[in-house]
Amino acid sequence: MTPVEIVAQLCAHFAAATPCDERERESIQQFLAIAPTLEAPFDEHANDTHITGSAIVVGKRGVVLHLHKRLNIWLQPGGHIEQRETPAEGALREAQEETGLNVRHPDNGPVLVHLDVHPGPRGHTHLDVRYIVMADDVKPAPGADESQDVAWFAWDDAIAMADKGLVGALRVVRTYVR
Repeated sequence: MTPVEIVAQLCAHFAAATPCDERERESIQQFLAIAPTLEAPFDEHANDTHITGSAIVVGKRGVVLHLHKRLNIWLQPGGHIEQRETPAEGALREAQEETGLNVRHPDNGPVLVHLDVHPGPRGHTHLDVRYIVMADDVKPAPGADESQDVAWFAWDDAIAMADKGLVGALRVVRTYVR
């Protein structure tokens, strides 16, 4: 699938989605206006605005968050999409790298659950698409180059401490996994 086809698929998904809150409603409007105009929508070097992929890692213990090294806020794992990767594949790879957990999409395939548009580092804007990702009930073991502050949290605790752009996603995913 080409990047243009992936963006068209994402746009169709979000055009039909019911936003969980006002922030996601605004993010969807921005995504639908900006994403189709990007020549290289997943390339962080081609444009200051690009699509990123994130994972809401869930399991028996609740949800995994990490303390972002540069931003010093509790977030879901995620980041830039590599060449020839889909956003769902990028979210899975980033979750594995940042948590050290063996993660996977649900058995029925990737489940896209949330969108947040937010400022990224170096003046970039991230159009962050978020997927549910499953993990076994083991302790996170991030690589040496990743934030070492990674842990499982009970849902209420995660919602209370998460960045405001993540709270809506956590509330939505919590209803999926009950």
